Amino acid sequence: MEANQPSRTAQGAALHRAAHQLVDQPPVFADALALRIVGDEAADELRAGQGRQALVESSFLRAFIATRSRFTEDSLAQAHERGVRQYAILGAGLDTFAYERAKRFEGLAVFEIDHPATQGWKRARLGEARIAIPDSVTYAPVDFEHDTLANGLARAGFDSGKPAFFAWLGVTPYLTRDAILATLAFIASLKPGSGVVFDYAQAPGALHSAHFEAMAARVAALGEPFRSLLDPAELVRDLARLGFTRIENLGADALNARYFQNRADGLKLVGRGHLMRASV
Repeated sequence: MEANQPSRTAQGAALHRAAHQLVDQPPVFADALALRIVGDEAADELRAGQGRQALVESSFLRAFIATRSRFTEDSLAQAHERGVRQYAILGAGLDTFAYERAKRFEGLAVFEIDHPATQGWKRARLGEARIAIPDSVTYAPVDFEHDTLANGLARAGFDSGKPAFFAWLGVTPYLTRDAILATLAFIASLKPGSGVVFDYAQAPGALHSAHFEAMAARVAALGEPFRSLLDPAELVRDLARLGFTRIENLGADALNARYFQNRADGLKLVGRGHLMRASV
C-alpha cells in the first residue's frame, strides 16, 4: 500500500461483491449493503454493465470473492452456536458484515482491523452512504508489517481470555511469510474454541499461469504486489505446528460442490485460490 492511501485491492474486492449482487442470480453471498458502500457512481456503472467487475471475464474472481465471504460467515455461524462472541475481521476493507448481517448474531462484538488509511477511507464511505455504525463494532488500526495484531486488538478492548473467530480475506498474498505466520501464531495462542478462515494464493499451475500472471501484474501496478505464494501441504504443517487442531484446506472442487451445484448461469470457481479453516 502507498502511504496515506486506502487499499486499491480492497476497493476492487468491494466492487466484485457489489457486481455479484447484480450479475449472478441467485447470489452465493447476499449483501444488502454491497452497492451502497461502493458509492453511487460505481454502483450506477455496475448496473449499466460498464464496470470491469460485472463482465463475463471477471466471473471466476467474482465467484471466489463471493464464496470466501459466504464460507467465512457460515463458519462464523457455527462458532457462534458454540458460544464464541468475538469476531475479528482482519483487513476489513469495505466489508459490510458489522452494519447489517451482524444483527443475526446475538451478543457478538465485532472488531475491524485494517491499515489506518484504509480504515479512515471506509469510515468516510460509511458516512457518505448513510450507513450507521452500531455500538457492537470497534475499529482497530493496524499495519500488519509494522505492528502486531495482539497490540491492535488490545488497544480496541479485545478480551484475549475468551475465544474469538477471525476472518482474514484478501490479505495474505500481500504480506511476507513471516508476517502471515506471526498473525496465525497469535490466533493459535487464544482460548480453545477460537478459529480462523483465510484465503491464500498457491503458485500457479501450467493451466492457470497466464491468468495468474495477469492478476499479479494488475495488483503490482496498483502498488500492492503479491509477496507470498504458499504451498498447501506446507501450510497445513505450519498450522499444526502452531497449535491448530482441526485444519481444513478447501480448493475449487470442494467449494463448487458446496455452493455452485445446479446453477443455471454456470457460475463456478476456477483457479488456484484456496480457503483454509483452522480451529484451536
